[in-house]
Amino acid sequence: MAIEVYINYDGNCRDAVEFYSQVFQTEKPHIMTFGDVPANQELPITDTMKNRIMHTFLIVNESKIMFSDILPGTPFIPGNNVTLVIKSSNKKDISNWFQGLKEGGSVLSDLQETFFSKYYGFLTDKFGISWQFMYDDGE
Repeated sequence: MAIEVYINYDGNCRDAVEFYSQVFQTEKPHIMTFGDVPANQELPITDTMKNRIMHTFLIVNESKIMFSDILPGTPFIPGNNVTLVIKSSNKKDISNWFQGLKEGGSVLSDLQETFFSKYYGFLTDKFGISWQFMYDDGE
């Protein structure tokens, strides 16, 4: 069973998704903006809203991560309740992803051996999202 994660942003979703796509070397994301949505009188699309991302996703290490911007005026606390855990049996991939995501972010635990993982790191990226990386040796 796959776990899908949905992350909301406050107007900078496109920047975040393009950054993540580059770090994880994914296919270019298909982006739907609020301006692409058919007109609805109950939710009129303002000029401020039309370029915000309504929905997009990336496949990262066989997991689907979905993204969108919030509607203007909606309360937003970046990364407060989201932590993504990426497990891989490839230390090189873990190291590359960690190095990419730490750019402009803050490292809480550098990549190292711990009692629960032979290769573990924890950081918050420049968009306020927390990421944990774990080496999966099958044990």
